[in-house]
Amino acid sequence: AGRVLNVNVGVLGHIDSGKTALARALSTTGSTAAFDRAPQSRARGITLDLGFSCLRTALPPQLGPGPGELQFTLVDCPGHASLIRTIIGGAQIIDLMMLVIDVTKGMQTQSAECLVIGQIACQKMVVVLNKIDLLPEGKRQSAIEKMTKKMQKTLENTKFCGCPIVAVAAKPGGPEAPESENPLGVSELIEVLKSQAYLPSRDPSGHFLMAVDHCFSIKGQGTVMTGTILSGSVSLGDNVEIPALKVTKKVKSMQMFHTPVTYAMQGDRVGICVTQFDPKLLERGLICTPDSLHTIHAAIISLKKIQYFRGALQTKAKFHITVGHETVMGRVLFFGPSPADFNEEIQENVFDFEKDYLYQEEYLSKDSVSSEGNKENDQAGEVQLPKQQWALLEFEKPVTCPKLCLVIGSKLDTDIHANTCRLAFHGILLQGMEDKNYTETFLPKLKVYKLKHKEGQVERVMDDYSVIGRSLFKKETNIQIFVGLKVKLSTGESGIIDGGFGQSGKFKIRIPDGLKPDTKMLLTVASKKKSKGGKGDMTKEDESSKNDSTQPVTISLSFKRYVFDTQKKMIQS
Repeated sequence: AGRVLNVNVGVLGHIDSGKTALARALSTTGSTAAFDRAPQSRARGITLDLGFSCLRTALPPQLGPGPGELQFTLVDCPGHASLIRTIIGGAQIIDLMMLVIDVTKGMQTQSAECLVIGQIACQKMVVVLNKIDLLPEGKRQSAIEKMTKKMQKTLENTKFCGCPIVAVAAKPGGPEAPESENPLGVSELIEVLKSQAYLPSRDPSGHFLMAVDHCFSIKGQGTVMTGTILSGSVSLGDNVEIPALKVTKKVKSMQMFHTPVTYAMQGDRVGICVTQFDPKLLERGLICTPDSLHTIHAAIISLKKIQYFRGALQTKAKFHITVGHETVMGRVLFFGPSPADFNEEIQENVFDFEKDYLYQEEYLSKDSVSSEGNKENDQAGEVQLPKQQWALLEFEKPVTCPKLCLVIGSKLDTDIHANTCRLAFHGILLQGMEDKNYTETFLPKLKVYKLKHKEGQVERVMDDYSVIGRSLFKKETNIQIFVGLKVKLSTGESGIIDGGFGQSGKFKIRIPDGLKPDTKMLLTVASKKKSKGGKGDMTKEDESSKNDSTQPVTISLSFKRYVFDTQKKMIQS
């Protein structure tokens, strides 16, 4: 029999937009996971887990000559806001997305979130306007056209600009209607899906990795794990590891949609049977080539902010981090290229530990730069943003994931009814830290620095080549560690900190090239003025005249310090 090409179609949308009914109307063969099979889901009438089912049709001509079938695996992703974790899990395996919109409601919070996930994880999309049976027949056509225009406008600035928009009624009359009611527009939708189908780039090489979404036992057979292969391939008799449980099992038999097979590869949906394994231990998760995944406590990622997320991304903030198939809490620290590397080309998928990076209090975006209210900067033109930014993620508990996987950060604790996008950033995991003591063993290699700047004043002149300064350090500061650092006087001279002077945090500065005559004069005048006022009983008049004639000479000290340097060394260029 001809070949079967599998294309994974994600069915995403807001709760109650009719995703499950649409998947049911489209599909001809249900897979084990399909259609709200969880008891708690049936009771609530919503899809709780990723349901899967499939639809087979003749191979369209654009996908090559010869007989064959095109199989659409429909991944029915749940729409409940609190279930967004599941959607993100589904989005990683999707080739084509169907965004289901309730034609009577238009875009809703979760439809927007689905759109964001789609942009991150998927290349092509079809918009389905569902429930057209609720529109009165006389006005139906005009209402559909109006909503189509609205959707086109929404998609204008996304990568799905110009994508097909199809109007259907998956279950005319709603869930209570008799089964005899035929769906409207579904055969047209199948034709559109066929026209959008493409040969997804599949690669059987590399490590085997599969996202398992269901696990159940069959009497006399063993335990079956069903899921989608994310990378590599698997054959009968291979060993596979369940990394979360640190167990390895042998593949005893495999099935693809009720047909036994001996081999499956990236993009395929498959059931794998192993023996002596309790299905309760793994409801969903990853299985892989033994030792190919790592369990990490922290990671370096490159990232982009999601434009619909309102609010700044602050260093030290906590986010829900979805990585691999897990979602855990994690703390972030943002950093960018050091100014010298600002215009360098972006290195894809690698992180260079040789370079210096600049610590950031927050992720820099157009919003964050303009919100600081630098009015004078705005006139000067665009503030330059770095081409790439990174973050250090520190997880509250370790996560198991492939190297170079997709990472999504969200604020899932935001009120689910609030009309805001809760997805904050997405990125690629570049480097994971497997050592539990990574703060000692690994972080010191990460050269992220802060620029520090301190200011003080010249107290008085000692001789032509030295002055005494004050107000640069606190009384308790150990001035010894600053000895030898360069400083600059506001009058232009360069100096070197020579050591402390007395007990009150004052210090001595050596001026190798000597003080300029003007500076000396300025300082002599200033100190005479001071002494003239006597001990603290300066008159008002004197005070004002003092301010008028002389500006104090300031001392500035600048250095950089690496955030993860255990010795806290101060470095000057």
